[in-house]
Amino acid sequence: MSYVKILVHLVFAVKNREPFFTKEIRPIIFNHILENARKKDLYIEYINGWYDHVHILLSLGKNQSVSGTAKLIKGESSNWINNESIFNKKFEWQDDYYAVSIGQSAADNLINYIKNQEEHHNKHTFEEEIKNILSRYKMV
Repeated sequence: MSYVKILVHLVFAVKNREPFFTKEIRPIIFNHILENARKKDLYIEYINGWYDHVHILLSLGKNQSVSGTAKLIKGESSNWINNESIFNKKFEWQDDYYAVSIGQSAADNLINYIKNQEEHHNKHTFEEEIKNILSRYKMV
């Protein structure tokens, strides 16, 4: 039996960064993403976000890729959101996403960071957040 645990911090935004996710709607959307992931054997360790984006700490299995997992999560969730008519207009995710692998020793710190999105975004915009993340992980 193979044992694989590849932790990935995945971040993606609402198309045009529209602030769809109010404080009341976030738990509904994020719980749906979490439950659907379980059904598809995707392991999400933690999920949270802000008005216009989502942070996910996920563990990839031996046959899973970042792009395939992101596509499954984003595609199913946008389809569900539109079918449930949660918003008064069509919902879409932005095409791009950010993903970086992290070590197990950094997982607790990342979970705390994801948990505290409200506090974080009272001080920093999403653009500042992404710029900081890209710089920290030397992606730019």
